[in-house]
Amino acid sequence: MSDIFRFDTEEQTLTKEKIKLKKPSKYRVIILNDDFTPMEFVVWILQMVFHRSRAESQQIMLKAHITGKALCGVYSHDVARTKVAQVQQLAEQHGYPLHCTMEVEEGEEES
Repeated sequence: MSDIFRFDTEEQTLTKEKIKLKKPSKYRVIILNDDFTPMEFVVWILQMVFHRSRAESQQIMLKAHITGKALCGVYSHDVARTKVAQVQQLAEQHGYPLHCTMEVEEGEEES
């Protein structure tokens, strides 16, 4: 709970109201498998963009390779959107069709 103050200019009164703040939604960033992007490039992306260790990156890459997709991390909307854009930009610069998406975290409602 947080306090908010409202000033009525006509009546010259100040009122204090309680408002309930809502936590911002979190977003899952998902990397998608394809048949053309080299595994080593995916590992490199996970290390550079998501700051994962080499071992973590290899595990995530293998999960995407086997199941078709893998979770890279959970972030606020702006951070998730930025990471998706970074992956897309780096993949495009290197000529690979690698794709990354974001989805609202389960149990969260989109704000």
